[in-house]
Amino acid sequence: MKYVGVDLHKQTISACVVMKECGRKKVAARKRLECRDEAGIAAWFGELGKHEVVVEATASYEWFVKLVEPLAHRVLLAHPKKLRVIAESKRKTDKLDAQVLAEFLADDAIPLAYRPGPRVREHRTLVRYRHYLQRRITSVKNKLRHVLAKYNADVRHLFTSEGREHLASVKLSPCDRFVADELQAELRQHQKRQAKANRQLRQFAAKAPLAEQEARAVLDSIPNVGPVTSDVVLAELGDWRRFRSQADVASYAGLAPGFRESAGKTKQLGITKEGSRLLRWAMIELAWRMVRTSRKWGRHYTRLEARIGAKKAIVAIARRLLGVIFSLLRSGQKYALALEAA
Repeated sequence: MKYVGVDLHKQTISACVVMKECGRKKVAARKRLECRDEAGIAAWFGELGKHEVVVEATASYEWFVKLVEPLAHRVLLAHPKKLRVIAESKRKTDKLDAQVLAEFLADDAIPLAYRPGPRVREHRTLVRYRHYLQRRITSVKNKLRHVLAKYNADVRHLFTSEGREHLASVKLSPCDRFVADELQAELRQHQKRQAKANRQLRQFAAKAPLAEQEARAVLDSIPNVGPVTSDVVLAELGDWRRFRSQADVASYAGLAPGFRESAGKTKQLGITKEGSRLLRWAMIELAWRMVRTSRKWGRHYTRLEARIGAKKAIVAIARRLLGVIFSLLRSGQKYALALEAA
């Protein structure tokens, strides 16, 4: 068996082939190929014979995995942040990175990363694009408010029909009027794109398999969880059955607290903020809605706020909510409104 480590970049790949002889690892070949030369890549891997391949789970790995998967005995995705040997190496080159990956593969010591299926990847593409549009809309609105604030003319209802009439009536300088008109045009464009993205997501949900339909029904039963939050949870978690516990899900969302241990003493740190940033954002937003509208969650938040402060309290609520959502998805049970009133 040959073990191939691949250091993948946008333009090139560096591959290192390692073999085991008498218990020792030996570099058998190295190769550098252009990414655009897919035929050459397939030909080179096809000539290796029986082999396994490992590549880091970077943003652009999918095309490469699809290309070599039919040729290899096994293709593994390595978790980049868990490969500290590469990240902390003082002598870091593409050749060495590929060799380290190959040697880890030969020792069966690759920390695996999750590879979502085709539907999850498509779902993530749509959900993240909608979130991008929402951030652009918020940015444009803030810029418009800034223009009016210079004239002491900002109003809360600026983005209603009355607000637009108010904006048209404010005497702006020629330059500020030009900027305001351009920003309004940009805002309309982003809102049209967002409406298209929402329609696409509704069509996508209509074609959901049975397991996803059941998961959506569970999420719809939770107060303050709307289509946006449901889409984020399903897209970012992917197959929630791969998580063993609520702690694993919290860690994946970057909501788990870190800690540092030295000389038998442990110091608790803030949350890791690793993993899915979008899922973390959705949980924080849901937590704020819950504590404002639910007596049960509001009481939890009030007790925590008095003890650890507002910011840490809302993160703790978000972590608990994610744990509840995970438990409901795993069991298939809907949110019990009777417990909400308890």
